[in-house]
Amino acid sequence: MFAGSFASILPLAAVGAIILSFLRLPARAASKVDVADGDARPLAEIVTKPRFVAALFCAVGSYALMSFVMTGAPLAMVGCGLSEDDATLGISWHVMAMFGPSFFTGSLIHRFGAERVVATGLLLLTGCAVVALSGLALWQFWAALILLGLGWNFSFIGATAMVAASYHPSEKGKVQGFHDFVLFGSVACASLLSGMVYNAWGWTMLNWMIFPVAALCFVALGALKITSLRPA
Repeated sequence: MFAGSFASILPLAAVGAIILSFLRLPARAASKVDVADGDARPLAEIVTKPRFVAALFCAVGSYALMSFVMTGAPLAMVGCGLSEDDATLGISWHVMAMFGPSFFTGSLIHRFGAERVVATGLLLLTGCAVVALSGLALWQFWAALILLGLGWNFSFIGATAMVAASYHPSEKGKVQGFHDFVLFGSVACASLLSGMVYNAWGWTMLNWMIFPVAALCFVALGALKITSLRPA
């Protein structure tokens, strides 16, 4: 039934490969910056700084929650008697909400600060849970998925901006590598757990899980704020 979706990856990947083959980047543009920046700090020193810890916590929390709920949403929609077309449209609107705001998310971060944008995203994720728990109508599924996408966009992009501000240019390779390893490992686990949780406890439990994770992310942001207010 879904073989066409996987088969479509082949031509899309081929088109992407053709487009990227025309991309030309300066080979040593970044190396000059790295040398000018001086010696890089040890990874352990960077990843234990309050700003990086808060950023990683919010990035992992927001992305894992998005994957966790998104994976279970189509199963729940079909399980509640809605059609597969309804589930497909719900995920389509969700993906639009995930990436559409990216045209101006950077401007919002520049104007209001990454921490406020992350907090707004976490509030939207919480709103997703509230709407999803309010009922099982089609509009509630769709609205929850749209809020889930918007919340992911603001919280994750804001968190990655915080990560980028926590290291020097000469340290970006190892710090981003550590960040991505933790992040996508957690997201993979969340995706796998989604089906198990849905099978055992249902759609309601998937959404209740948003509240404690979002609360912990808010605690991380609050701790960072308190730390930044302390005199050096």
